[in-house]
Amino acid sequence: MTSTTPVASSTSSTSVASVASTAPTAPTAPTAPTAPWDDLVAAALLGTERRTPPVAPRPGQDTPSALLDAAALSTVRRRAGLRPAPARPGPGRAPEDPRPALPAAARSRLALLLADRSAPGRGGSRSAPDLAEMLPQWLALANHHSYRVPDALLPALLDAARARTDLRAEALTLGGPRALWLARLNPDWKFALRGAAGRASASLPEPSGAAAAPDEEQRLWEEGLFAERVSLLAAARHRDPAAGLALLSGTWSTERAEDRLMFLDSLRDDLSPSDEPFLEQALSDRSRNVRATAAELLSALPDSALAARMAERSRGCVSLIADEPTAKGLAAKGATDDGATDDGLTADELTAAERTPRITVRPPDECDSGMQRDGVVPKPPSGRGERSWWLGQLVEATPLDRWTEWFGGRGPAEIVALPVADGWQADLHAAWCRAAVRQRSAEWCRALLGTPAVAPVTAGEAAPAAWRDPAKLLSALPARERAEWVAEFIASHGLSDAFRLLGVCAVPWAEPLGRAVVDALDIARDAGSYPWSFSGVMGLAERCLDPTQADRLEVLTAIPDEREGAAPGAGGYWAEAFQRLVGTLRLREAMRAELDPS
Repeated sequence: MTSTTPVASSTSSTSVASVASTAPTAPTAPTAPTAPWDDLVAAALLGTERRTPPVAPRPGQDTPSALLDAAALSTVRRRAGLRPAPARPGPGRAPEDPRPALPAAARSRLALLLADRSAPGRGGSRSAPDLAEMLPQWLALANHHSYRVPDALLPALLDAARARTDLRAEALTLGGPRALWLARLNPDWKFALRGAAGRASASLPEPSGAAAAPDEEQRLWEEGLFAERVSLLAAARHRDPAAGLALLSGTWSTERAEDRLMFLDSLRDDLSPSDEPFLEQALSDRSRNVRATAAELLSALPDSALAARMAERSRGCVSLIADEPTAKGLAAKGATDDGATDDGLTADELTAAERTPRITVRPPDECDSGMQRDGVVPKPPSGRGERSWWLGQLVEATPLDRWTEWFGGRGPAEIVALPVADGWQADLHAAWCRAAVRQRSAEWCRALLGTPAVAPVTAGEAAPAAWRDPAKLLSALPARERAEWVAEFIASHGLSDAFRLLGVCAVPWAEPLGRAVVDALDIARDAGSYPWSFSGVMGLAERCLDPTQADRLEVLTAIPDEREGAAPGAGGYWAEAFQRLVGTLRLREAMRAELDPS
C-alpha cells in the first residue's frame, strides 16, 4: 500500500532552519504543569467566583479566560495523546425471537406513537387525542397478542421506556430477548438489565442441560445487581416456591437489613404455608421493618402459628354478650301483673329486646414482648390511643373465619350489623376492613362495604362509615360486582368522590359503569360548570371506557346552548372535552383492530 503522508521539501526545511537561526533567542519559559481535567470541569461548572481554577492567568488576562485557554489546551492534548487501541470483538449475534411480527398497520402505528413521544414542541387542538397516553395501551394490547417489536424500532422503544418508568414493564416484554441484548451495548439503557419482578426468567440464557439453569441462577444470585437478584428471586419463586426460598435462605444471614426487607416482600405473591418456618425465624430479625413484614405475611396464612396466637389474644379482647333481664329491670320499665310495660311491650317482648346480643371490647392493657415479636408496634401514631392501636393490630391479624366460630355461626353481614358497645365500633370495623383486604375475603369486603347509597363521609365527620376505605375493599370483589357497585355509587352521589373507586375497576369498564360515568358527566355539563373539575375522571374515561361506545357519545360533542347562570363559554369547553373523548375511543378501537391477528 502506498503511503499518503505528505513529506516536507528540502527547500522549505532549509528556509525554516535559516529563519530559526537568525531569529533572536528568547528565554524558554518553564512548562506549566497540566491541570487535571476533572478540576477544570468542576471550576467551569461552579464558576470561577466559587471555585478557583487550577491555572495561572497570563499578565493582563482574567481568570475565566485563563480557564478556557487551559481547557482548550487540555482538550487538544487529550485528543492528540490518544493512542490507537486494539479493536474489541464485536457483539455476539442477537438472540432469536420466535414470536410473530407485528401486522403492517400496527407497525406503522407504533412508529407514529414513538415519533410523537420525541417530537419537540408538540401541540395541537385540545380536542385531539393525546398520543402519549395511547402508548401504554398499545403496548398492553400488543403483548396480549404476543407480538414482537420490529428490530428497527427497538432503539426508539428503549428510549421511550427510559424516559417513562410506567412503560418499562410492557416495553421490555414487547422487546423480548433482543431488547436485553441491545441494552447491554448502550449504558443509557442499563435500566433494562436491572429487570423487574416476573421478567428475570427472560433475562437468563436458556439452559443447555438440566444442571445449567441452577448454576446460572446461583451465579446471578451471588454476583448480580440487587434489582437483578430481586427479579431472579421473584421468577424462581413463581416457578418453584421451595427452590426460590432455598435461594434466599442460603444468603439471608449476610444480607443488609434493607435488602432483607425487599427480598421478604417479594415472597408476598406466591406465599404458601411452606414459607411459615422461614417467616417465623424472620420474626426474630434485628430489623424492626423486617419483623413487621414477616408478621404481616404470616397473618395472611390463616393456619399459621402466628395467626393462632393473634386470634387467641383477640378473643380475650372482643366478645359477644347478651344481657339477661332482671326483675329490677322489668320493674323499672313499669311491668304490670299481666306482663305489659309502659312501652306497650309484653315482658317476653322486652326480654327478647334486652337479650339482643352486642359486641363488647376490652383492649389490651399492655404490649408485651410476645406481642412485639409477633409484629405489634408498641408506639401509636400521633393522636391515637395506645390501647386502641394495639387492639387494631391484633384484630387485623386474626383469621376472619374465627369470628364466625366465636359468634355463634353468624356470617360476616350479621357480625358487621351487630351493635358494638362503648364507642368501639369504628376501631373494630376498621381492623376488620384491613383484615378483609389482607386476607382477600370477598364475603367480608362485601359486608363491610354495605350499600353504595350510603352517603360518603366528609373529612372530619364522626360517622360510622368513617373507618371505611371503599377502594381497597372493592379490590377484593369480582370485576363485574366491582363495576356494578361503583356505578350505583356514582348514580347516588355523582363523580366527586368516585375517582379512587374508578381506579380499581377493570378495563374496559363493564356496563353499567360506563353508562353511569357518561351520564354523570352529562349532568355536570348541564349544571353549567367548567369541565376542568372533572379532568381526572375524563382522563380515566378516555383510557377505560369501552371503545364501542364512541358512536353513542357523538351527540355530546355538539356545543349546547348556554343556559342562564352557566359559566361563560363552558358549553364550548365541554364540547371539546367530549370531542377528545370520542376521538380517543375511536383511536383505541382502530389500534385494537390493527393488532387483531384475525
